[in-house]
Amino acid sequence: MDLNKVIDYIEKNLTNDITLADICKVASCSDYALRNVFYYLTGLTLSEYIKYRKLSEANKDLLNNEKVTDVAYKYGYESVDGFSRAFKAWSGLLPSEAAKLNICKTLPKLTFNIDVKGGNSMDYRIVEMPGFFIAGVSKRVPMKFEGVNNAIMELAQSITQEQREEMHTLKNIEPFEVVNASYEHDYDFQKDAGELTHMIGVLTTKENISSNLDKIRIPACTWAVFPNKGPFPETLQNTYARIYSEWLPVSGYELEKAPMFSFSKMDNEQAYSEIWVAVKKA
Repeated sequence: MDLNKVIDYIEKNLTNDITLADICKVASCSDYALRNVFYYLTGLTLSEYIKYRKLSEANKDLLNNEKVTDVAYKYGYESVDGFSRAFKAWSGLLPSEAAKLNICKTLPKLTFNIDVKGGNSMDYRIVEMPGFFIAGVSKRVPMKFEGVNNAIMELAQSITQEQREEMHTLKNIEPFEVVNASYEHDYDFQKDAGELTHMIGVLTTKENISSNLDKIRIPACTWAVFPNKGPFPETLQNTYARIYSEWLPVSGYELEKAPMFSFSKMDNEQAYSEIWVAVKKA
């Protein structure tokens, strides 16, 4: 995944329609991997970055005495009103005000330079796993890059005692814990929003799973396992961020198309967690 190629592609097409599919071709990776890596490295979603770069260049054009109408259509807005709303939400000014006051807000083009530093190691292990099922309860939930996802909390609270007992009898392979898995991501690039299926369940090689539980089949593959311990959920979320921003770009691996899952075991205010990520050699 070469993010600098992605940035160059975006720069060359700021006045064109930029699709997620085209960006993924340039990056040679899945949309899910690209969106997550980009967000954890920059703090912006890919859609936000593209929108802000367009508005940044639009601001320069306005200061060069280009008409608001021409600038709006130049950067792909279907109406002047839509452009004006987006511009004011970003800059705090209407386009005409920015031109009149000669004010320019900019978001410079990004450049990625992976700087590997010592003294802050990241523990992980590589595990070869046979095919298995994740069996549990699942629900479509909105995507959230950070913070508590209330829909997942509601899913956890909906699990019945009968379902819990069956999951307990099914789990028979590592990590022998109730896990949280996400898959079937459906992302609207234009709206910068989407949904995914979240499952709370267990790993099992058993096939006699009742209709009380949902199940997904996971093929045999390689997993990178990241243990972490500390305040919950901050340490877990920070480890997710470091996997994408620090480990993945220099690991020699890339993401495999399979659900990512994790589990956490609380001990007072601390928690031991593991994040399992399906990978393959890059």
